[in-house]
Amino acid sequence: MKPALLEVMRMNRICRMVLATCLGSFILVIFYFQSMLHPVMRRNPFGVDICCRKGSRSPLQELYNPTQLELSNTAVLHQMRRDQVTDTCRANSATSRKRRVLTPNDLKHLVVDEDHELIYCYVPKVACTNWKRLMMVLTGRGKYSDPMEIPANEAHVSANLKTLNQYSIPEINHRLKSYMKFLFVREPFERLVSAYRNKFTQKYNTSFHKRYGTKIIKRQRKNATQEALRRGDDVKFEEFVAYLIDPHTQREEPFNEHWQTVYSLCHPCHIHYDLVGKYETLEEDSNYVLQLAGVGSYLKFPTYAKSTRTTDEMTTEFFQNISSEHQTQLYEVYKLDFLMFNYSVPSYLKLE
Repeated sequence: MKPALLEVMRMNRICRMVLATCLGSFILVIFYFQSMLHPVMRRNPFGVDICCRKGSRSPLQELYNPTQLELSNTAVLHQMRRDQVTDTCRANSATSRKRRVLTPNDLKHLVVDEDHELIYCYVPKVACTNWKRLMMVLTGRGKYSDPMEIPANEAHVSANLKTLNQYSIPEINHRLKSYMKFLFVREPFERLVSAYRNKFTQKYNTSFHKRYGTKIIKRQRKNATQEALRRGDDVKFEEFVAYLIDPHTQREEPFNEHWQTVYSLCHPCHIHYDLVGKYETLEEDSNYVLQLAGVGSYLKFPTYAKSTRTTDEMTTEFFQNISSEHQTQLYEVYKLDFLMFNYSVPSYLKLE
């Protein structure tokens, strides 16, 4: 049975119709409407003509007013995921909406595709390299055809993609209202271990070793050698966790994007995402986005076997040496991501 269908069956709530007007802010207080309509509604969710592409339906129309009469399991699944985010934001409103004003810096992760009316919030360590490659194909107007021919380092060059913070305030509001917004998420601790392995165990990541490794070792390691303090290339996972839960860390500066929470990167309690894709069903969810964008017949999400991928079993091993006190504190840091995206507390955790 497909993972997506299993998730539908696990969810013990039925889809319900939700019509909400969300308050968004950008520097000054700005209002924009975001549709949360149940997809069974056979009407335009915005009450205006949102189809701007010549001779075709927009992704939002395809999502909320599907051509087919019967809702697919995939459509029902994504409605449930939207509801989960909405419910979590409402239940944790004191925490999730404590900062009501978004700044340009808050929108730098939202990649815009004008031609297909898409906004993608990229989350590092959740297949964002391949999704940036896809966005380059979609926005390149013929310059690129095969996403896997685009070098990984080129996909991360900021000039190759346009982000929402580069627009004027009226343009931002228009796109938030009219474009289909989506993101991809991953089990928070698996993503965290993936970030640690990539940034602190690979010898080529000297910039991370210098900027973060030296700081972590200086703060967390007793009797550190001068060589370790200078190089910062042998950070232990236990030291990394201690750094993350240290109150001084977040007072000093925001987390790096590779271990920042999805809640803080994409602001799902302020920006309503129409689709929430998951790393566990990456190919299926990605191709659903491409299908809604009208390009699914010729563009597919690139897949390839990667033996070095961080798995749940590997994550379990990394947490074996973390004390229950530190596990509890770390869970509190990422708790909203666990709740918002319907990830259960890992069985290996020993929470106090």
